[in-house]
Amino acid sequence: MPQRQQVLETALEIVGGRVPVVVGIGALRTGDAIALARHAAGAGAAGLLLAPVSYTPLTEDEAFAHYAAVAEATALPLCIYNNPSTTRFTFSRQLLARIAALPQVEAVKMPLPASGTIAEEIAALRPTLPEGFVIGYSGDWGCSRALLDHADAWFSVAAGLWPDSTLTLSCAAQAGDAAGTASTEERFRPLWQLFQRHGSLRVAHACANLMGLTEAQPQRPILPLPDSEAPALRAAIAAMDA
Repeated sequence: MPQRQQVLETALEIVGGRVPVVVGIGALRTGDAIALARHAAGAGAAGLLLAPVSYTPLTEDEAFAHYAAVAEATALPLCIYNNPSTTRFTFSRQLLARIAALPQVEAVKMPLPASGTIAEEIAALRPTLPEGFVIGYSGDWGCSRALLDHADAWFSVAAGLWPDSTLTLSCAAQAGDAAGTASTEERFRPLWQLFQRHGSLRVAHACANLMGLTEAQPQRPILPLPDSEAPALRAAIAAMDA
């Protein structure tokens, strides 16, 4: 936990108040998530992102109690992180509505739907959530579609390395410009293919290394991408910089 706190403090120092910083506070124990939330508030973070991480699968009542305890412990806005590929926990629409009614809970970060369309999912979610509640998506390769379908936010990985290009793409999609979105997104296609093959975490590390931004590697047991992917990585970076 001290390492995570130091990372946040360093990020806030570098940002210097120019942009709001939202910090992930997912932890195996509710007490640790509360401690991270309180540290984030004291350090100057703008918001919190909470995934229901646990050693054993949570029941819906356990997940609700976890979010309720963290929401009660902080005045910062809290975003639900629905990330079943990592947590092995999937929020039902009923549970999302229960948690969304808690004070401080103002948004949800959704995965791309396993079935059906994003538009159908958003249409089903909206009536169950408070007015103004933010519905956003992750899974970069599907998020322009989400914005075209009236999602409120894109929780982007690519924006960390290519903020200007990602902003251009998201603005086109939010404006409902389907043709402009498709044209802009062509340069992202090689990157999306890598994300889908290897996961965005591994690819982002590898791209940042090749771009000379850092020598940091993924935390073990996650391994760096194999050398055989170097040509595809360079091609993806060149497409983004074109």
